[in-house]
Amino acid sequence: MMLEHRQIIYTIIIGFFVTLILGPLIIPFLKKLKVGQTVREEGPKSHLQKTGTPTIGGIIIIASILVTSFTSGLINRDLLVALGATVAFGLIGFIDDFIKVVLKRSLGLRAYQKLSLQIVVAVFLAIYQSSISVMGTKIIVPFIKGSFTFGNIVIPQYLDLGILYIPFIVFVVVATVNSVNLTDGLDGLASGVTLIIAAFFALLAMNWGYTSLAIFSAAVTGACLGFLKFNSHPAQVFMGDTGSLALGGAISAVSILMNVALIIPIVGGIYFAESLSVILQVVSYKLTGKRIFKMSPLHHHYELSGWAETKIVVVFWVVTVVLCLVGVLALN
Repeated sequence: MMLEHRQIIYTIIIGFFVTLILGPLIIPFLKKLKVGQTVREEGPKSHLQKTGTPTIGGIIIIASILVTSFTSGLINRDLLVALGATVAFGLIGFIDDFIKVVLKRSLGLRAYQKLSLQIVVAVFLAIYQSSISVMGTKIIVPFIKGSFTFGNIVIPQYLDLGILYIPFIVFVVVATVNSVNLTDGLDGLASGVTLIIAAFFALLAMNWGYTSLAIFSAAVTGACLGFLKFNSHPAQVFMGDTGSLALGGAISAVSILMNVALIIPIVGGIYFAESLSVILQVVSYKLTGKRIFKMSPLHHHYELSGWAETKIVVVFWVVTVVLCLVGVLALN
């Protein structure tokens, strides 16, 4: 086993134990603040029993990622940018959570406020990568090696987006972050799915020579793994927007810094499906007055179809494992 492999394993283990230590320290504090989750009445009735479960648990994940990354000894500019994106998106989520559960204003940040803040962070990521990366405004196209000719169309392995790079990256980041947020609807769902995707990026970054990003991804993996101790069914704490936006920021940042933004719809297929279900539901209802799903996001549809919450979570985890294996083939 090479040193790099050992470093990844050590980092995951450290992140795991840091989260296990932080959990019992932070969760009682959240309970004292009475930052309990308010479950919407129109949701599945089985969720009503979750009312009062402390939220904003995402600060446990963020703290673990920071501690694990900074103690790795492999700090460079890319790592700091990835950490900055994670904390920035986590802060946006924290402000939203704080307004909703502490100040008791149900709406939290207004949609345009949240979106504007997300775009600012995404623009920074896009400008940084296009300026620093040797690839400039190019991104890697999955499944393509060399180039692929389809009729008169040539699909290159490295697609140069030029002036479209920044708006494209902004779209990817904002879409990913909010998709992770939508996925966070069942105990252990978002943390488990993100754990698998982060492990995929850790291995990919290690094999491609992005040492600091491999460490960062491993730290995210360990943090999510440890968080499952408190977030798996029945959850002792929810990550809230603080955690879901931070994790979305982490996954987005790594993919952009490795120029593989196009791999997210593949390995993050569950994120994509959750968002798509919401979009289709809204469009269908507005155009026809009918709903495609019993409830969106997608996991609620399966709940109302009679699936147990734990079954949905495990099935979505398994699907993510398969999608990550496809991702390995796509970038081989």
